[in-house]
Amino acid sequence: MGQPTPTGGNWNTGPAPGNTPMFSGDDGQGTGNVGTMFAAVLLLVVGCLSIFQGIAAIAKDDVYARIGSYVFEFDLTAWGWIHLIVGIVVVLTGVGLFAGSNVARGAGIALAAISVILNFMWLPYQPWWSIIIIAIDVFIIWALCTSWTHTTE
Repeated sequence: MGQPTPTGGNWNTGPAPGNTPMFSGDDGQGTGNVGTMFAAVLLLVVGCLSIFQGIAAIAKDDVYARIGSYVFEFDLTAWGWIHLIVGIVVVLTGVGLFAGSNVARGAGIALAAISVILNFMWLPYQPWWSIIIIAIDVFIIWALCTSWTHTTE
């Protein structure tokens, strides 16, 4: 037959009865899967970076220079407070995802969508940074939506 796998089965027939395959999606405690945990980590990182952006914008108005004129013009201090508040809420949502909360999953999807919109509006100040954060936010939305399993109890 096949060679043994780390889960007790073999490569040809899969896991032995009673064992679950590694990275099967569920961690055995009902708190989610690898995609959800990775999205939670990304939420924590994006939230912390947003907090740092907000602090930098609040502390000194000359940290960011606007490139050209743009329809969505806000005072840089106002942008700093927006980023700071959203960043704190995003970090708390990431912590909730680690706790396995479905409310945090829904909030994570909503906050990532809000972050996409805010970073689109932030483009004149940091164009490349905004595009990178938008890409990460889109991945967060994808990871949270595709790993959400509906259970009827």
